[in-house]
Amino acid sequence: MRNIPFSPPDITKAEIDAVVSVLESGWITTGPRTKLFEQKIAEFCHTQRAVCLSSQTACAEMTLRILGVGPGDEVIVPAYTYTATASVVCHIGAKPVIIDCAPDSFEMDYDKVEAAINERTKVIIPVDLAGVMCDYDRIYDIVERKKHLFRPSSELQEIYGRIIVMCDGAHALGAQRNGKMCGEAADFTNFSFHAVKNLTTGEGGAVTWRSTKGIDNDYIYRQYMLFSLHGQTKDTYAKNKGTSWEYDVVKTQYKCNMPDILAAMGLAQLERYDETIRRRHELIERYNRAFADLPVTVLNHADDTHRSSGHLYFVRFSGKDEEFRNTFFKRMAQNGVICNVHFKPLPLLTAYKDLGFDIKDYPNAYNMYKNQLTLPLNTTLSDEDAQYITDTFRRCMAQPY
Repeated sequence: MRNIPFSPPDITKAEIDAVVSVLESGWITTGPRTKLFEQKIAEFCHTQRAVCLSSQTACAEMTLRILGVGPGDEVIVPAYTYTATASVVCHIGAKPVIIDCAPDSFEMDYDKVEAAINERTKVIIPVDLAGVMCDYDRIYDIVERKKHLFRPSSELQEIYGRIIVMCDGAHALGAQRNGKMCGEAADFTNFSFHAVKNLTTGEGGAVTWRSTKGIDNDYIYRQYMLFSLHGQTKDTYAKNKGTSWEYDVVKTQYKCNMPDILAAMGLAQLERYDETIRRRHELIERYNRAFADLPVTVLNHADDTHRSSGHLYFVRFSGKDEEFRNTFFKRMAQNGVICNVHFKPLPLLTAYKDLGFDIKDYPNAYNMYKNQLTLPLNTTLSDEDAQYITDTFRRCMAQPY
């Protein structure tokens, strides 16, 4: 029996050497490697600038704060996502408006998104779940139709003149749809480099944004620097150049910068990231072929209009319930294959129940969740591992329940 973990990090000697080089350099916090990583992320996503911070969550919260979103405002989020998508809305004192899935879809019901928009709505947060990009053309159509309801409460909001689209791209670095990369489709896109992500820095994240007329990209970049470094006008790296130690603190802000140690690891990962995505899609195609004759549905990771980042492989058991899924999960584990479930819809979680959300109001999200299982999909898997996973899956499907 093999022992196949769900998602171990794919670390090579290149990452190790890059980190050692930083440790030996005498400069380990935010500095030249982080700045280079930001440049490379922007180039990869086809944007002018990027900022690297301590997590996707930090990127999302700092973005909302820079945009001036706060108490009295509403932010639309999907029911089917991880808590980080909505928790940042609570952090800034705004109200999360949770939208159910469309029938038989992991994406928000866009008709319900449109119906939920009012004069308090400031931001929509689509989630590119499993690395599959949402329908941004549809989202922007909705935003334009509802433009007359938008009431800006900050200078940046006035320039946009409409609801701002902020993508949760935690899963989706490298995804494409209709000729656009994840990172250039939404107004702002926040990525995760957590240990289980396709590209990892251990912990970390990045934010990219589309260039917008009337908004200086350098100004936006400086705001992220201020918000992530206590509102201090000069960071340690700049002070260390010896021109002047003098600095100011212009606001009491936060601490969520990315150090060079992590950025060095990210740079090494990015060098081979195209190959990472290629291998993930190779595994996806292998799984799809193996399960084609089984009573399951799988996520569409590639067609003529899109190609995902290949982050997660979802399986749904047709006509089955939670009990079946949970039993199947245990049987896979007993055979050495560790799976996962993505995700419990937000209204199933205590924190959101306490805010007044009830899963009964989100039947489509619950139906997607109740029979969903996520199989191991990562670039540490050999062809033999993948074969073992599919063989084990088929054996478990054939067993009586």
